Amino acid sequence: MKRLNVIASLLLIVILLGGLAAGWVWFTLHWSYSDGERTGYVQKLSRKGWICKTWEGEIAMVTMPGAIPEKFKFTVRSDAIAKEINAAAGHRVVLHYQQYKFIPSTCFGETEYFIDSVRDVDNSSLPPPTVQQGKLVTPPGGAASVPAAAAPASAPHAAAVSAVPAAK
Repeated sequence: MKRLNVIASLLLIVILLGGLAAGWVWFTLHWSYSDGERTGYVQKLSRKGWICKTWEGEIAMVTMPGAIPEKFKFTVRSDAIAKEINAAAGHRVVLHYQQYKFIPSTCFGETEYFIDSVRDVDNSSLPPPTVQQGKLVTPPGGAASVPAAAAPASAPHAAAVSAVPAAK
């Protein structure tokens, strides 16, 4: 009888711990900590995972032309939204996300930012970049328009040496 009580108590503890774990997983996946939008260019989107396959991606957020972009990593649960993001590749997009903190496993996603909608930004309202990064620009008038005083001398110390009178 005493042994049966110990087994029943252990079974009850295991069931309670399993229920608490399941409640924690449900809570972390359904209660959003924050939400917002990020704008940028989709860098990559791939389906990852050994057992639990999720869409993982990143966008490059550029604040102004020539600045180093900040990367924002995100997770997509829906195949339909992943298709929309892939269709907008190469365009500037706005991703609406919800942030879920303390998710107990990466099986649900590698990041805490889950995308729930995407929209393409109209790029016609943006000014074109003045100079593309990595391109050399020839000044107006070509290289001949550089003043002679600004041109480097082949031997800068030669003029100073010839100005000194020769010793006798």
